[in-house]
Amino acid sequence: MIPPSISNYLAQRHVPFRAAHHPPAVTAQEIAAQAHISGRRFAKTVVLKRSGEPILAVLPATERIDLERLGSLLGGRVTLAAEDEQDRLFPGCERGAMPPFGALYRLPVVVDADLASEERIVFNGGTHADVIEMRWSDFVALASPRVIEYAIRTRH
Repeated sequence: MIPPSISNYLAQRHVPFRAAHHPPAVTAQEIAAQAHISGRRFAKTVVLKRSGEPILAVLPATERIDLERLGSLLGGRVTLAAEDEQDRLFPGCERGAMPPFGALYRLPVVVDADLASEERIVFNGGTHADVIEMRWSDFVALASPRVIEYAIRTRH
């Protein structure tokens, strides 16, 4: 079940979305497969650190982050955040299943440009068994992300 903090956040902003439940999965590619979604449309959320401050990187499940390139684009060294930090930053969410709503968690969001070409995106809904689907334009209105090219495609 999607945590109340997430469903309330969307309801308060009157954002249309579709929630779906699927068999539990952990990796973004597994979740996309379980939810019958293309990995190109499944937006995985990764917690990074830039100059010691957490940021959210959002990219297609079919891609991986080029940390060096992203650091260069953001003007500072970028590293993966420790897993236990996710528990503190995303209360009510399962570790690794946080949605890409930086504003909800007071975190900046950088999205890989490949997602911007999708009309609709799908992402974790706070658990490893729930996803949320919404229009790209609604996501942008909610997240106010910085959209840049920083990912490396791993599969087609």
